[in-house]
Amino acid sequence: MSFPMFKYHPDPLETGSIVQSDVECICCGQARGYIYTGPVYAIEEYDECLCPWCISDGSAHKTLDVSFTDESGIGGYGDWDDIPDEAVEEVAYRTPGFSGWQQEQWWTHCGDAAQFIGRVGQKELKAFGTQAITAIQDSTGLPDGPEWDNFFSALDKDGSPTAYLFRCTKCGELGGYQDCD
Repeated sequence: MSFPMFKYHPDPLETGSIVQSDVECICCGQARGYIYTGPVYAIEEYDECLCPWCISDGSAHKTLDVSFTDESGIGGYGDWDDIPDEAVEEVAYRTPGFSGWQQEQWWTHCGDAAQFIGRVGQKELKAFGTQAITAIQDSTGLPDGPEWDNFFSALDKDGSPTAYLFRCTKCGELGGYQDCD
């Protein structure tokens, strides 16, 4: 069985939301070699016990009434583009989420949810280029100058502050936001 594809989270192995594991999935009862490590919103605790196949086909949501991203955070609590309910449902119920310092948000653009690229720090933002840097700078509200320079130099993929980078599925524009503990 081939690894499931996720429109809005194209490389969950790279982002660490899914890892190799021999754990049996609580939904389908199978040990398929991978397990989800991101947030699960549910009444019960389902930490690191769901396989990507049960996320992808929606059976985890249907069977256990779980979501993987808070629906209100998709679109940045109204700060970014409104998107159709079908896209919100795909991100929330059939797409691996990601763990953030604060409440996670999912960037939207061109009337659709964007693809989650991953956590990024200064080094990764520089590799993505000016558009990525500008997107994160815009999310801080800091103008060019010493305060932004200090913040940018402190950005760390694995630390705090960090940034979450997304790519628009329609136009390819990069966007996202920053976060700290």
